[in-house]
Amino acid sequence: MTNPNIKKLIQQNIDEMVAFRRDLHRHPELPWEEFRTTDRIAQELDKIGIAYRRTEPTGIIAEIQGGKPGKRILLRADIDALPVQELSENIDYKSTIDGKMHACGHDTHASMLLTAAKALYEIRDQLKGNVRLVFQPAEEVAQGAKGMIKQGVLDGVDSAFGMHIWSQMPVGKISCVVGSSFASADLLTVRFKGRGGHGSMPHDTVDAVMVASAFVMNVQSIVSREVSPLDPAVVTIGRMDVGTRFNVIAENAVLDGTVRCFNVAVRDKIESAIRRYANQVAAMYRATAEVEYIYGTLPVINDKESALLAQKVIVESFGEEALYFEAPTTGGEDFSYYTENIPGAFALVGSGNPDKDTQWPHHHGCFNVDEDGMALGAEFYAQYAWAYLNQN
Repeated sequence: MTNPNIKKLIQQNIDEMVAFRRDLHRHPELPWEEFRTTDRIAQELDKIGIAYRRTEPTGIIAEIQGGKPGKRILLRADIDALPVQELSENIDYKSTIDGKMHACGHDTHASMLLTAAKALYEIRDQLKGNVRLVFQPAEEVAQGAKGMIKQGVLDGVDSAFGMHIWSQMPVGKISCVVGSSFASADLLTVRFKGRGGHGSMPHDTVDAVMVASAFVMNVQSIVSREVSPLDPAVVTIGRMDVGTRFNVIAENAVLDGTVRCFNVAVRDKIESAIRRYANQVAAMYRATAEVEYIYGTLPVINDKESALLAQKVIVESFGEEALYFEAPTTGGEDFSYYTENIPGAFALVGSGNPDKDTQWPHHHGCFNVDEDGMALGAEFYAQYAWAYLNQN
């Protein structure tokens, strides 16, 4: 199933992979601004000899033509950084740009996929089909995958595979579970309008603070009383903007939040309930409500056949001890748009190691990775593509 030559080729390129990752880490770029990152990836593809085209405004789609006829597997890596200030002081590849940081590991994804591409290109004559390499921008704003799809990234693709470096898993472990992997991630804004007035005369007003507070306290009943306990879901109100002064009763309130779940039907039920709760709570206090519900990412649901193939590859390449079964996360991932209409799987590659201070959560200013895990990720990319294309 796996190819021993891939392991050798990956091992030969580990130092270059780490150096490339550190270069990207020093120069983080936010979603849709990954111009230098795109240029650097293009330079490396030119060195290898792999044909590619740039997507607009950033990103790259490359293709390795196999020597034998067969299917086409898509391998995806995201490349954008976050508006996070890097807090680590003990690394010599710290971000050089204030307020921007690769705080989610996308620098490692791009580096691992490039290294996998080197190995696959060396054995391209043995491949039964083609490997499409996708270096995707703007994952952090859940727009990059949609943009790439509009530009033809899925044309002729039979299956998709991606991965995420994961600090909550020990380095040396890899997980690719059947079924739910990442949750849908939606945004909501609720606007309540009351009637403001003097704080000493509440009877002449409609207090937006009361309306907003009642909504926040009651909206959690959607999860606890309207969604099955067998269907995990989260409704979080993360921001409330209401009031201007200690003795002024607020006329307006604006609340922002997020909804996470693993089932599209549950998602629809929650959206409907949020609208009902907002309108009914507003009516109870003689206010009005307006709900804006924005669909973010779909849930990432790993195709059974693809996930089981990935598990076989993990065991054959790295041993039984490397196979890990990480619980689904309520984080979002726009890889879901690739697998909305074609089969595929999304894996997690462990990078947590307290001895190297790489156990910090994603999106934290101290986030870092144990770079020893990158060799596993790069090989996993390549071995999965080999196994998929050469399976009976």
